[in-house]
Amino acid sequence: MLSVQEAETIIFNLVQVLDPRKDVEKVDISSALGRILAEPVIGNLDFPHWDNSAMDGYAVRWEDVEQARDDKPVDLEIIGEIPAGYPPKLRLQPGEAARIFTGAVMPDDADTVVMQEVTRREENRVWIQAAPSKCQAFVRKQGAYYQAGQELLPAGIVIQGTEIAILAALQVKSISVYRKLKVAIFSTGDELVTVGQTLQPGQIVDSNQNAIASLLKQLGVEVVILGIVPDQAGDLEVAVKNAISSDIVISSGGVSVGEYDYVEDVLTSLGAKVHVESVAMKPGKPLTVATLKNLQNQQVLYFGLPGNPVSALVTFWRFVQPMIKKLSGLSDGWQPIFIKAKARQELRCDGKRESYVWGKLRLVDGFYEFDVAGGSQVSGNLINLAQTNGLAVLNCGQTLISPGELLKVLLVQNIC
Repeated sequence: MLSVQEAETIIFNLVQVLDPRKDVEKVDISSALGRILAEPVIGNLDFPHWDNSAMDGYAVRWEDVEQARDDKPVDLEIIGEIPAGYPPKLRLQPGEAARIFTGAVMPDDADTVVMQEVTRREENRVWIQAAPSKCQAFVRKQGAYYQAGQELLPAGIVIQGTEIAILAALQVKSISVYRKLKVAIFSTGDELVTVGQTLQPGQIVDSNQNAIASLLKQLGVEVVILGIVPDQAGDLEVAVKNAISSDIVISSGGVSVGEYDYVEDVLTSLGAKVHVESVAMKPGKPLTVATLKNLQNQQVLYFGLPGNPVSALVTFWRFVQPMIKKLSGLSDGWQPIFIKAKARQELRCDGKRESYVWGKLRLVDGFYEFDVAGGSQVSGNLINLAQTNGLAVLNCGQTLISPGELLKVLLVQNIC
């Protein structure tokens, strides 16, 4: 049985990141949200595009106003007005000013803006009652934030709303992104039924497939749902063969040591190499990780998750989610995120395996606190997993964490 750290190292080393030359597509920025940039973006415009005012006020010549003060204001003639969105049609001469608004282009020979709060105006005259702090005050210079030809955005980042705003501002209409990963999922078990199907004695609803599909969609992958596969080796073999046209295959159930657990045997018969068979963690011990080739001789990653609902989700969050982020082309930030938090209740385990206790992280007065989910912490209790956003970690040999003690928590959802 592998330790969690050994299993993690093996899994992450198996990842062959998408090829930035072949696994790429062009998308319009209107469709780019959540996609991963495959190559750096180089802009063709300066930003700001031209010298412009950062304030409503008056465009002036610094040498005209540098001595202005409240008891000796400087009197200037207003020769025009410059609204935002229009090129100025004037040039300042000594002793002149132009009324200017935020974002408007600076006129020729003006090098400073005086904000209107320190001025007094009468008709076409303005009195400057305080000098700006320096020449170029309140002027946003062309190219001050970005210069054309430089790298605007690096490869390997997720495109979010802020990046789309930047791309739009620089008139970048389309970008190269990695293609979406295709992940095939199915559940195994004669006892499973679909949502809405009438339950017979001994049957249970397949919640794993619904949960995993939802988590995968949050990661931006294309999900291929193959349904429920009976506990028959032949049916499982057909399912695996159909699934390996995808980049990744995820199954749940059939990976323990029972008489109807066929996953490893079927994978071996198909020429797969099994890298992980079990992990010293609780919940989530029966985890199968393998690689096999598809018809194009490309590597496909196979994850056989446990059938118990909590075990399936814990192993997904601990290993599969970061693996998918890395494989998708994310250059940084794909690793599992652990947070130090203060325990609000006592946490106990037997210390024989690395244990994960589910609950909710909260930010209280600038510090994280962790509340254990109420009810029994057993792998079959899916109900108290609701609102979980963190998994507290108790290392092997650690049996107790007292209230108020700091602990390590794996972040699995956003903290509200």
